[in-house]
Amino acid sequence: MKMTRSEFLMSLGAADAAAGCAGGPVEKAKVYFSPVIDAEHLIKLYSLINGTIGGKVAIKLHTGEKHGPNILPRDMVKAFQATVPNSTIVETNTLYQGDRYTTEGHLETLKVNGWTFCPVDIMDAEGTVNLPVKGGKHFKEVSMGGHIVNYDSMIVLTHFKGHAMGGFGGSMKNIAIGCADGRIGKAQVHGVAPDKLPEDWNDWPAKEMLMETMAESAKAVCDHFGEKIVFINVLRRMSVDCDCAGLSAAEPTIPDIGILASTDILAIDKASIDLVWGRPASEKHDLVERIESRHGLHQLVAMKALGMGTDQYDLIKVD
Repeated sequence: MKMTRSEFLMSLGAADAAAGCAGGPVEKAKVYFSPVIDAEHLIKLYSLINGTIGGKVAIKLHTGEKHGPNILPRDMVKAFQATVPNSTIVETNTLYQGDRYTTEGHLETLKVNGWTFCPVDIMDAEGTVNLPVKGGKHFKEVSMGGHIVNYDSMIVLTHFKGHAMGGFGGSMKNIAIGCADGRIGKAQVHGVAPDKLPEDWNDWPAKEMLMETMAESAKAVCDHFGEKIVFINVLRRMSVDCDCAGLSAAEPTIPDIGILASTDILAIDKASIDLVWGRPASEKHDLVERIESRHGLHQLVAMKALGMGTDQYDLIKVD
């Protein structure tokens, strides 16, 4: 069933009431926000949430298909990465046959898109590892790129935008699909057999089921890193399509909004959604339609059910 925003808020409100009765008021998360999208403000926001980040650091980034027009600006990411000691951009291969389907093709795509200023680790290039899902109803474990266990901390640096199946791609989607390996894990999350992918996208399991399996995959990543994982969403060039669409992605119709940073994955994705919904109807129409038609708000419901943070937050503006 398609969930409107008012119905979605009612469902979260009921959950909050239950939590309040059980254990008192829900503590709010801190979500830092700047309307300025540049390296200086990205670095400033990160400095407010990076207290637990150290050791060998993975920066989970969606590096995009060749020549993708909406991927995060390389110069901005380059300046940011230079401030994070012992850091590496991490990715995994894709389930669909595109520019990043094989490790060889993926490496070439990274060069084309300019991701050459620091090491980029394709985490499933040499195999996979199963990470447990605590409290999942669909999975007990999810197959991830094997190199994920080589890192002590993770920065989830996300281009927030729409998504063909998920409705939107925020921090949760970035690690749920982006850390799962290209053959086994991504097939698990999408609910398909890796050797028999349906040719028609309409035949792929989606809607509430996909939102729940994504949340469980993301929870496995969050649990693996514990407190040593933080989240940054960049609300820039928000096409209704994911960066997986490359040059075929629809031109964004909603203006850029800004950068958010938090240690709480649910709070940052909820705050991003709230900022989108706060735009005038004429600006937000296309992205909202994409999110609601794919039942994308259920991502937040699924994260809340798994205890992946809180949807109650203070939005703190940073100059």
